Amino acid sequence: MLFLNLYKIKNMMTDQLEKRGGARKNAGRKSLYGEKSVLIRVPESQVNLITNWLLFNPPNGTKSDLVKKLDFKPLYAQTTYNIPVALEKVAAGFPSPANDHIERGIDLNQHIIHNQSATFIVRVASKSMLNAGIDVDDELVVDRSLEAKHRDIIVACINNEYTVKRLMIESQFTPAKVWLKAENPEYSNIYPAENDEWTIWGVVVYNLKCMRGR
Repeated sequence: MLFLNLYKIKNMMTDQLEKRGGARKNAGRKSLYGEKSVLIRVPESQVNLITNWLLFNPPNGTKSDLVKKLDFKPLYAQTTYNIPVALEKVAAGFPSPANDHIERGIDLNQHIIHNQSATFIVRVASKSMLNAGIDVDDELVVDRSLEAKHRDIIVACINNEYTVKRLMIESQFTPAKVWLKAENPEYSNIYPAENDEWTIWGVVVYNLKCMRGR
């Protein structure tokens, strides 16, 4: 069991504060709920679960998935694997015995990576795109060399925070109205304001979703 302070952990003893001149007014991270925090006992295995729930369930009911740090890694194609491809399209039932004979194959590196120096893997941290088939911990293949188009799923950087959303461009307006759509009604869409600094970090081209329990 661990003592968990849900919002703020005081890690300095009183005598240490006095040696440093005491606590400064308005110092420290502000409480999300604007009220005094308390200590509770929770199982160690549940600390991350409770912390994440609090982060993604703020008191006003609006969920945000903006993060300061992007969990990404470059995608380097160093090995070639020739994977067999069935000659016929397969329905959701049993494949035809005639497909036992394979005449060609594909290399997944060539199939997925079109611009190696600009391609990255980004790990998803929220459920804001759940209805687009993107879940927490899914690994997205992102190509930074592509020009984003209407309804593309993109990684955007807004005021130095990152998010995955669907790009919406309403060209019937002059100038065109651009906003970011969340594919989950529990999350809010993002409508960048004039004073916001935001860029399209990259375009999502594939979702490397595992279809078997890990």
